[in-house]
Amino acid sequence: MKEVNQILLDLKRKIFKPIYFLCGEEAYYIDKISDYIEHNVLEEADRSFNQTIVYGKDSDLVSILGLAKQFPMMSEYQVVIVKEAQNLKELNKSAAGDDDSGKSSANTNGAAQLLHYVNAPQTSTILVFCYKYKSIDKRSALAKAIQKQAVFLETAKLYDNQLPDWISTYVSEKGYKVGPKATFLMAEFLGNDLSKIVNEIDKLVINIPAGNEISAELVQDNIGISKDYNVFELQDALAKKDIVKANRIINYFAANEKEHPLVMTLSSLYGYFSKILKFHFLPDKSKFAAAQGLGVNPFFVEGYAKAAANYSTGKLKNIFSYLKEYDLKSKGVENSNVSHGELMKELIFKILH
Repeated sequence: MKEVNQILLDLKRKIFKPIYFLCGEEAYYIDKISDYIEHNVLEEADRSFNQTIVYGKDSDLVSILGLAKQFPMMSEYQVVIVKEAQNLKELNKSAAGDDDSGKSSANTNGAAQLLHYVNAPQTSTILVFCYKYKSIDKRSALAKAIQKQAVFLETAKLYDNQLPDWISTYVSEKGYKVGPKATFLMAEFLGNDLSKIVNEIDKLVINIPAGNEISAELVQDNIGISKDYNVFELQDALAKKDIVKANRIINYFAANEKEHPLVMTLSSLYGYFSKILKFHFLPDKSKFAAAQGLGVNPFFVEGYAKAAANYSTGKLKNIFSYLKEYDLKSKGVENSNVSHGELMKELIFKILH
């Protein structure tokens, strides 16, 4: 995120602001900024006197502001970090919204004091709120003041199609290489939890010399992804209409529903067949033009071309109907207690025949 990079750049340049309000669904960026502040703004010797970390569930705004209004001891700054700030009841109430007059009818004393502090902060204090997994109501007077006066960051979860590029960039910044199949497997298996992805990558590279590649085999061996039974191999089998391989994989999925839930399989197949349909209508189907049009690595284009040859637009229309049908069945609609594993088998049979 550009905003994250700019905030971190300013921090590295020692351009500090009195208040940082970090919120949103993606906790990774919130932690990245707050961790940098925690470990780099003050020298280690100054932290015991001038750095305080509190948690929202164990504190309140009045106490936090009391800390923020103190002066640093033998240091230019003091740092107050509020972790899990979404658990501050007063802050949640103050974010409920304004009435027509613009005054927050739900404000408590603490929230009112915070509003006053935001407009006139202590410049020797760096106050950081880590408000995870949601955002404040931007209509409230407090939220408007925070957006205007503080460093305000709102994060969002990455879309699934953004994950491979994000993984590639992160690995590159770590000084390693990664192939498209490996990024696909990590994105599919780990989902869009960036903290989880970073943790797994950091573990992978511990024993790899700098500059080497994180291979698909390394990912499979160390992140618990089966080499033969994964979504990538299922898609490959479907693309080639390899009935034996596709049935072998889906039988494995059915026997291991916890690791391969139907909802995740449906989501992956929907995204996959959507790209096949899109490929049919690309004006330029050359490798790099198609890769750009589909939003995928050029490595995968040949596979989509082969799949498009095996699945006409009419067949794809039927497949999307099947996906919708089995999504509803997985939720109990017109389903007479058929297990998710059996539903997966039925779905794959219909796709292939």
